[in-house]
Amino acid sequence: MSHDLWQRGCERLAAELPEHQFNTWIRPLTAEAMAAEPSPQADTAAPFGLSGPATADSSAKFAGLAGTGTGTVVSSPPLAAPAALAPGKVCVRVPNRFKLDWIRAQYASRIEAVLSELAGRPMQLELSLAPRLESATLASLGPAVTRLPAGGPGSPGGPAGSGTGGYAGNGQGPSAAALHLPQYLQGGGAPTAGTAAGGYATASMAPSATTPGLTRHLAPAATTHRLNTALTFDTLVAGRANQMARTAALHVAGAPGVMYNPLFVYGGVGLGKTHLVHAVGNALLKDNPQARVLYLHAEQFISDVVKNYQRKTFDELKAKYHNLDLLLIDDVQFFAGKDRTQEEFFNAFEALLAKKAHIIMTSDTYPKGLVDIDERLTSRFDAGLTVAIEPPELEMRVAILIRKALAEGAEMPEDVAFFVAKNVRANVRELEGALRKVLAYSRFSHKDINITLAREALKDLLSIQKRQISVENIQKTVADFYKIKVADMYSKKRPASIARPRQIAMYLAKDMTKKSLPEIGELFGGRDHTTVLHAVRKIGEERRTNTELNQQLHVLEQTLKG
Repeated sequence: MSHDLWQRGCERLAAELPEHQFNTWIRPLTAEAMAAEPSPQADTAAPFGLSGPATADSSAKFAGLAGTGTGTVVSSPPLAAPAALAPGKVCVRVPNRFKLDWIRAQYASRIEAVLSELAGRPMQLELSLAPRLESATLASLGPAVTRLPAGGPGSPGGPAGSGTGGYAGNGQGPSAAALHLPQYLQGGGAPTAGTAAGGYATASMAPSATTPGLTRHLAPAATTHRLNTALTFDTLVAGRANQMARTAALHVAGAPGVMYNPLFVYGGVGLGKTHLVHAVGNALLKDNPQARVLYLHAEQFISDVVKNYQRKTFDELKAKYHNLDLLLIDDVQFFAGKDRTQEEFFNAFEALLAKKAHIIMTSDTYPKGLVDIDERLTSRFDAGLTVAIEPPELEMRVAILIRKALAEGAEMPEDVAFFVAKNVRANVRELEGALRKVLAYSRFSHKDINITLAREALKDLLSIQKRQISVENIQKTVADFYKIKVADMYSKKRPASIARPRQIAMYLAKDMTKKSLPEIGELFGGRDHTTVLHAVRKIGEERRTNTELNQQLHVLEQTLKG
């Protein structure tokens, strides 16, 4: 019965909380089996793990919580409880101390309220640390995993056909569901052989499907389609930052030439645009090996145009690009200022659309933001679907770190992943670099991975960030970006062309420095701290809904971090 109550409580919380919060903090929890204390006035045993009398007004007290989220809540009758039992208690196991403290501070009262409403009586939540299960999070690599003995396959006890990172499924180990791992670690399915276990995977981090232990394979050799077969939807960590782009890409992979043609994906460097387009190509070839797919960088197209222009062999260029089923082209902003290249790409673009072939392009900015690109091209870029990939949020960065660590044959504790993710926010490539430093430092020093070790491994990165980012630097960078004077940052002028950049600079100052609100206000012309607080809240809220503003802020953050 306690499991039924906990399950229904989780369903309610999933409807009330944002998906990434629920997956990060609530989904990994497990209700502990607990015998109820017998009551002399009742022969009926209390529900499994629960005890306590019902309260007459408990349902009314907690009314209104249901249906506050975006999900659909299926109402269920409250669990019956003998009136003579002691106050109800639900014991929940938490994976680690970091998560226990956070849940106690942020979610405990909300969980108690939901459980009390469902049980029809007050319920007390008791949190405790779960017994440490060695390498539990490795369940995310497959239905069941066990650590291979030293020596791998061929050694005593070493099973043949080991999986990634020195772990093999044996059909007996705990499953991801049994261990109640977060959804972002389960990834919606086990990674396929030959692909990295983490999202935003790079080929250099992908474990070999055939080599035992921790041996890695190199990037797949170039083929006629030029796709990296390690970059698939399975190896892409999904999150709010890439949700829309990933959904659109899945639609294209399932029905090319039908919807969202062309698909234009834009975002800053290192956010997974290239991974996404490779994933579409690999998915299409898996369904239809005969499909004519080509991936290339914009510079390769420019090179082809130059070669064919010199040789006067434009028929070869047309034969190469006009007969494809799917064209994937990265960084089309490199076409800027190259008139002949733009003309040839326009011709290829028109020919492919006419035969209902699909085109996916990536860029560092949205179509109308491209400079020195013919308007007839930018208007066509914008004619299909334009979607942004945004910088990953904190929980998504944590998920990426943990899964990439698993792909490297290591286990990164969640508190360490949170520490690294909080200090490396620009893009996934920086996360990968930070992860490699931490793993290398751990291996070379023969020390376990913890926050102290991570701080030591990343001390250069942390000191550079602390030294370079100042309010004055932020003011100058923002002023240059929006083409206003630095003096306008602390002037009393209030036109929108000045007030808006000033608010953005205040937001970045609060986010990227350790200055207090009064200190920031003083550096912006002696403004009151409430003015700074208003700017921080306004820009922060708009960033979540305004894709263009979020992109501008991302560019500014990358510029400030060098």
